[in-house]
Amino acid sequence: MLTAIIDYESGNLHSAEKAFQRMATEIGGTEVVITDDPDVVAKADHLVLPGDGAFPSCAAALRASGCFDAMVEAVEVKGRPFLGICVGMQLMARKGHEYEQTDGLGWINGEIVKITPEDKALKVPHMGWNDLVIEQPHPVLDGLKTGDHAYFVHSYQMHMDDLTQRVAHVDYGNDITAIVARDNRIGLQFHPEKSADAGLRMIANFLRWKP
Repeated sequence: MLTAIIDYESGNLHSAEKAFQRMATEIGGTEVVITDDPDVVAKADHLVLPGDGAFPSCAAALRASGCFDAMVEAVEVKGRPFLGICVGMQLMARKGHEYEQTDGLGWINGEIVKITPEDKALKVPHMGWNDLVIEQPHPVLDGLKTGDHAYFVHSYQMHMDDLTQRVAHVDYGNDITAIVARDNRIGLQFHPEKSADAGLRMIANFLRWKP
């Protein structure tokens, strides 16, 4: 089994690599690599798309990378399990509205918009620990419960047009989408590699996941 963390020059992948390799060692039977090689992406059994920065620049970098077509084919045609993290999760949406309107992958029925908490005392970016509110079960959340917390750093959120594709949210002045999923695809707005035991459990569950 091979898990590919896709490198499209969008953020520091070191902490994600360490966390995924740690859990791969614990569960056994899978190798984790960071790659910008489309051939490796094409043959991978699981795909991870991280991302830090602005939606338009990340979307442009992903589409310009040699991995884009291989990733889309692996997910859409071959049905390989896919995990988007932070901006990698936001790129699963139809569109982003950060600085300019930008097309996403269109895998989740939602759009990326600025966080505007009703409580003006709450700062943006939304940064730090927050308790998950789990709305529906998912294999990647096995062993987790509402109240488990995750680590967030973001100024934009996914506004959902289809709440059946939202798995969890957090409360930050209003509901902030935390986890989305559809078919063989799941996205986490937070950083599981920085989310202590809960995040490591999600990583292990994803590595085992066979949709």
